[in-house]
Amino acid sequence: MPDWAAINAELGLGNETPQPVSGGDISAAWRIGDVFLKTGPVSSYDMFSAEAEGLAELAAPRAVRVPQVVACSTHGDTAYLATEWLALDRPTRDTEVRLGEQLAALHEVTRDRFGWHRDNTIGLTPQHNNWSDSWVDFFREHRLGFQLQLAAESGFSGSLQTQGARLLKRLPVFFEDYEPRPALLHGDLWGGNWASCEDAPVVFDPAVYYGDPESDLAMTRLFGGFGPAFYEAYATHTPPAAGSHDRSDLYQLYHVLNHLNLFGSAYLGRAQELVNNLL
Repeated sequence: MPDWAAINAELGLGNETPQPVSGGDISAAWRIGDVFLKTGPVSSYDMFSAEAEGLAELAAPRAVRVPQVVACSTHGDTAYLATEWLALDRPTRDTEVRLGEQLAALHEVTRDRFGWHRDNTIGLTPQHNNWSDSWVDFFREHRLGFQLQLAAESGFSGSLQTQGARLLKRLPVFFEDYEPRPALLHGDLWGGNWASCEDAPVVFDPAVYYGDPESDLAMTRLFGGFGPAFYEAYATHTPPAAGSHDRSDLYQLYHVLNHLNLFGSAYLGRAQELVNNLL
């Protein structure tokens, strides 16, 4: 159990009692006054630190709202990330429209290479972000290839690996007439990582890097949580490119493989289906 008296003192929160918050499946979550905390073992510090830097990266262009970081530190055997407490509501059509517009604006923030200045995590899985001049090379090595390697180490071999190896060799086919720009991505934009706050969208729990904007959109389609108004608003600013449907499956495969590695064989069939369809 965290030393709440010491953490409260570090954050200047007085003697308020932390209240547990539901919804987190990786870290324990708490509310103390106007502060939201994630806590975990001290080994979680690098993960929390990368998340804090990711939030700052998303906040800098002021395209979309994120929770403001209060502190990221350790005390004793506990690591914690503290952000402002936000009163979250269910999204409305209006907030979906605004999120579509704001995500398109976020994706206008670009670098000259793919990756990021540090590694982070996607769920609990390491996400390597070594800078690369080639999106195909980056995605092959640090996204699909890495997840397939983890799957093999977890015992998911057979056709997933043989067909996966074929797909890795054929990646350039999906980009023959499409050259993505290295855009600032949320990186893990599913329905549970955004909400409405004061009638405006807010996003959180990012896995930031610079990559193909289509990969953010692909993640929004994987588990639902985004209505037609969101996609229409995004497309008004950034119309879909030819071949985007197939690339959406490609980018979803990364996240399905990650779920396979995190949660087990329930995702194996979907991963194999995506690989076979792409081939």
